[in-house]
Amino acid sequence: MLAVIIVLVLLIPLVVLGASLVVREVGSSRSGSLGDSAAPVPSRSEDPGARATADPALRSFYDQELTWTACGSGNECSFLTVPLDYADPAGETIKIKVLRNPADVASGRIGNLLVNPGGPGAPGTDYAKGDDTFGQVVYDSYDIIGFDPRGTGESAPVDCLTDSQLDSFVASDPDPDTAVEQAEFVDWAERFGAGCAKRSGELARHVSTHEAARDMDVLRAVLGDDKLDYLGASYGTKLGATYADLFPQKVGRLVLDGAVDPRLSARDSSLQQAHGFQVAIEAYVDNCVEEGDCYLGNTRAKALARITGFLDQVDAEPIKVGSRELQVGNAFYGIILPLYNRDYWAYLDDALEAGLTGDGSLLLQFADLYTSRDSDGGYSDNSAEAIYAINCSDDPSSIPAADVPAQFADFQEQSPTFGRVFAWGLVGCLGLGKDVKRADWHLDAKGAAPIVVIGTTRDPATPLRWAQALASQLESGVLITRDGDGHTGYQMGNRCVDDAVEKYLVDGVAPTKDLTCS
Repeated sequence: MLAVIIVLVLLIPLVVLGASLVVREVGSSRSGSLGDSAAPVPSRSEDPGARATADPALRSFYDQELTWTACGSGNECSFLTVPLDYADPAGETIKIKVLRNPADVASGRIGNLLVNPGGPGAPGTDYAKGDDTFGQVVYDSYDIIGFDPRGTGESAPVDCLTDSQLDSFVASDPDPDTAVEQAEFVDWAERFGAGCAKRSGELARHVSTHEAARDMDVLRAVLGDDKLDYLGASYGTKLGATYADLFPQKVGRLVLDGAVDPRLSARDSSLQQAHGFQVAIEAYVDNCVEEGDCYLGNTRAKALARITGFLDQVDAEPIKVGSRELQVGNAFYGIILPLYNRDYWAYLDDALEAGLTGDGSLLLQFADLYTSRDSDGGYSDNSAEAIYAINCSDDPSSIPAADVPAQFADFQEQSPTFGRVFAWGLVGCLGLGKDVKRADWHLDAKGAAPIVVIGTTRDPATPLRWAQALASQLESGVLITRDGDGHTGYQMGNRCVDDAVEKYLVDGVAPTKDLTCS
């Protein structure tokens, strides 16, 4: 019943298709200022007034000192203490995992750049530790600061299902077409939300984007920065825009890449995302057809029909893969994942062509990568659960399953291939409970410094119109449009985008008007 997660999970940034496909040891080739010992590292000097807060009850959090210890590959790690509930700062606290990747050129260091990879649910510490995620000039100029937002990674991770339950959840049909499948779909929706509350307790009620943005301000202050410099991708744009709206006078150089439009209702967001993935799958099959001898057929219509037929076939008869099976949910995610980056289309060729001949191993591997499932059957992070808890904290919308078929026509108009999956996703946060209210997403960040927003014309997960909308909502927003395929725009092979981003982050010079990069 991954339709619940499909509408929530698809806001992730670039995905690496595993060491067996793309050999890349994150953070292994760079050296920093530390070895691998556990000796504490003192904090750097800070700007006067960085720790100021208008709320005396939060003073102890803004005044705390971080103890940095080496955590491999030249990186430094620490934990930040924040209130579980900002309405009760004297109550329970939680720890936020922070990683610092020191600037490669210490003499040219500008300061700290906080980064977030999206999700919501992806660990920001992993995003920060790499050596090729950002341009070299950024690595030269900044300490890259990653943090696992509350409820994710090593920051009080929310837990909703056992590993075996999550396996079943991911594998189940995202487009249930029988009464039995629909009953299972609803059951999973209810169990997921109830499981978050049962297994995570009060934490599950305090993992919202607004709370994570407040954590970011505590981190900014404790790092000694009067202004926050930040690069957020995908859901990280929602987090960054929320921060800017809450703390406009603390905004430094903000870049929001692959932007989300927080104002959209769950239904409108799902409709537009369905269209985004239709555009992406059509671009993929068109490329296959244009290259000639396409394994899917010689026209777009034939190719799309074969993909749809394959999913139907797997739904009827899962493919045996060792001791496991490629079920329809796994197959769907195995197809979806390579659409995030045009460079991965060749891997989709291999995986889908193999699937069509009865070998589901690559598609199953891709589905596992999408949900962070390890080869030993565990999960390397809780992103597939955190994404539900965070998004349902922000917007607990759901509709009864009986009302979903009435949505099919609108959704299939936007995406003949995937529309029904997105329509079923409207069941959404069914199991969350009735006392959670949708957050106010009127974001304008009035008075903030320039905020650079990036959108891509054929981005499947965060359609260009979302970036256009966010840039227009932000009083100081300026839009960069990348004409291309895949999710996000920075470091996607477009020098025009990269130069504009790096000129702002490193030199402090934002585009004076909207910019289009072909």
